[in-house]
Amino acid sequence: MTDSQTNEQQALSEAISDDAMKAKRKKFLGLFALILIIAAILYGIWALFFHHSVSTDNAYVGAETAQVTSMIGGQVAEVLVKDTQQVKRGDILVKIDQRDAQIQLAQAQAELAKAQRQYKQSQANSSSLNSQVIVTKDEITSAQAQVNKAQAEYDRVSLELKRRNELAASGAISKEELSKSQSAVSTAKASLELAQAGLAQAMSSRNAAVSTLAANDALIQGVNEASTPDVLVAKAHVDQALLDLERTVIRAPVDGVVTRKNIQIGQRVAPGTVMMSVVPVSALYVDANFKESQLAKVKAGQTVTLTSDLYGDEVVYHGKVQGFSGGTGAAFALIPAQNATGNWIKVVQRLPVRITLDPKELAEHPLRVGLSMQVDIDLASK
Repeated sequence: MTDSQTNEQQALSEAISDDAMKAKRKKFLGLFALILIIAAILYGIWALFFHHSVSTDNAYVGAETAQVTSMIGGQVAEVLVKDTQQVKRGDILVKIDQRDAQIQLAQAQAELAKAQRQYKQSQANSSSLNSQVIVTKDEITSAQAQVNKAQAEYDRVSLELKRRNELAASGAISKEELSKSQSAVSTAKASLELAQAGLAQAMSSRNAAVSTLAANDALIQGVNEASTPDVLVAKAHVDQALLDLERTVIRAPVDGVVTRKNIQIGQRVAPGTVMMSVVPVSALYVDANFKESQLAKVKAGQTVTLTSDLYGDEVVYHGKVQGFSGGTGAAFALIPAQNATGNWIKVVQRLPVRITLDPKELAEHPLRVGLSMQVDIDLASK
């Protein structure tokens, strides 16, 4: 075989090999395209008929943190807890010096005792004034009788003087007898004026007694010792003082963990001073920030599965959708977005969805506020 024949055979073999490779490559590409089409169809079927959940990893643990504040002013006497300490509702956290509150309570109790004594004194005064009114009435009756008697005597001696004046004009009686008659009239007139003055004094005394009785009765009429206004005000002051004394002992408002403690022994606090916070770790929730395009089928009450970055996929939490926030995160930002500009770009908004957690699972695997969560909402539930 010549060299030219050998070259021709080699060229023919290479051409056949290239054709085979092209055919194999074409077959492979066709098979790959078919696989992609089948995968796309299967994904479409799955998404259309079997995909019933939405998920996000933009979710964080939250809690209704209770702030511990002082209701009264004073100096801190004791601080009985530390940061990270677990407390129960009603446990004593802080004690404020009680001496000022005890003094205020003693003053209020003294005011109450004084008001009660004043009421009793008013009652006693009413009885005394009532008796005085009765006595002055008798005095008026007696004075009126004296006036009547003096008036009768004055009328008698005046008539006698008139008769004797007539007799004296005819010389039937002596001047001495006439003078005696005139003296009797003067004496009777003085006695009448004195009796009238006594009657006026008795009436004045009675009027004063009646006025004083009326004023005293106005203070106690229709009330008893417990319901008189002065006693009620004094009792209110005692109740306030007792409340202030009770507030010198500051207790935990909820079960939870102490955090952000910023109070020290000896520090003077004013009403409203925030001393610490208590996080109720047994009542945590999750705020999941879903895209607005994911929320079309999300409803309150749907079941949710969650995992945390803290425990990984080994621990799965279960919860329910509680509700939706009143606005997106951007709407409630400190500096809301201003879209009234010429270079506006649409940004997909996220709406916080509140999810409640199972307390039993929280007790088994505790979480803390701010931890990241992976959230999956089952759209087929409820």
